Amino acid sequence: MIIEQIYTGCLAQGAYYIESEGEAAVIDPLREPDPYIERAERNGAKIKYIFETHFHADFVSGHLDLAKKTGATIVYGPNAETEYEIYQGKDGEKFKVGKLTIELIHTPGHTLESSCYLLYDENGKPHALFSGDTLFIGDVGRPDLAQKKGVLTKEDLAGMLYDSLRNKIMPLPDDVIVYPAHGAGSACGKNMSKETWDTLGNQKKTNYALQAQTREEFIQKVTEGLLPPPAYFAKNAQINKKGYEKSYYDVMAQARPLSVEAFETAANETGAVVLDVRDKYAFAEGFIPNSIFIGLDGQFAPWVGALIPDLMQPILVVAPEGREEEAVRRLSRVGFDNTIGYLDGGFEAWKAAGKEVDTLPYVTAAEFAERLKKGEVKQILDVRKPTEFQGEHVEGAVNFPLDFISQRMQEVSPNEEYYLHCRSGYRSTIACSILKARGFDKLVDVIESFDKIKEAGVPVTDYVCPSTLKEQQTD
Repeated sequence: MIIEQIYTGCLAQGAYYIESEGEAAVIDPLREPDPYIERAERNGAKIKYIFETHFHADFVSGHLDLAKKTGATIVYGPNAETEYEIYQGKDGEKFKVGKLTIELIHTPGHTLESSCYLLYDENGKPHALFSGDTLFIGDVGRPDLAQKKGVLTKEDLAGMLYDSLRNKIMPLPDDVIVYPAHGAGSACGKNMSKETWDTLGNQKKTNYALQAQTREEFIQKVTEGLLPPPAYFAKNAQINKKGYEKSYYDVMAQARPLSVEAFETAANETGAVVLDVRDKYAFAEGFIPNSIFIGLDGQFAPWVGALIPDLMQPILVVAPEGREEEAVRRLSRVGFDNTIGYLDGGFEAWKAAGKEVDTLPYVTAAEFAERLKKGEVKQILDVRKPTEFQGEHVEGAVNFPLDFISQRMQEVSPNEEYYLHCRSGYRSTIACSILKARGFDKLVDVIESFDKIKEAGVPVTDYVCPSTLKEQQTD
């Protein structure tokens, strides 16, 4: 028996490869099918099933391309209606993979079709639960993504989730290993652990959602404090229901290396977003004017999905040498299939050609502290999430969450100077790049971490003005 968790940190997502006696199954595959195909080919195995736990909202599944390449059957649970061919499994239905048995357990709540897959070993003993977004380590799936106005509320779905967990999951043996679809960093839950697996018994002891409580108490706990989901979630869910127009291979093939001249022409003629995916320091020291920074070495795909509203938006990439295809691949994972090319030779080629270059002023935490003491810093924008800001923030800072930067743009003035910071310097650099592209030139990026800001002696507080907090919660 082979069970492999294939974890992708950028999306905090776990896909799974299971193999026995020359047969294999894949659970919740990412967009690119090759990693799963290569695993099977190495062992001389054939992928028989592709099990989907639900219609994913945070990434585009690779099930269609994987099924086409391998002949595997795509399996969803009850209530899954698609515009492509699937096998809609029944609650309690069992599937054979070599000497292993996989049972579909319908667990509506996160979504109506949500299902878990219980793996029985060669001896028929329950061994592992692939819990999708029904049960995370430390949390459960948010119940607000599949609500339907006038039909289903998040409270209705939370009630279904309570029933699914109590009646279907918690009665399973304590030694069953729980393998969820996501971990900390995913927006599919609110309290996920950094651990990527655990035993069900330990989750019964430590997961707040599995403690003894009434149905009403559970509903209240899982629905409180939910931030609005990223804008791309609904669009990715629709792609997973309807299927994608371009195969993964077509997406990769269309993104070609472009000379400086061809890149500039494409940017001018197509209205493409120029997406700079380099390191934050490299970007700050020089970038193509009006380009947007979202670095590969961060939560790249989720931030692209949250900040670029149109999945069909043409994109041109500026990447470190050797990472161009990685950028295109990671864009495709969240449904951005219109990357038309990348700058051959990277930013250095642009600079060598004598093209116009912009820069972003930035300071270290120590420099920021010194300027504060001298009274040179008048306005501070903290671009972290409201919950982070409420926990602790620089005195006098205003919460200006990156998630909602487009909606809050009218609150800042291009005539004022702002110092922007976040937890690590990643989000503040993104925010600065977006504001710069929209004509805000008086920006300074505090490029080091919030911990270093505190170490530099900058005063912090957890006090939030009630009126300001109310405004933030409304946004």
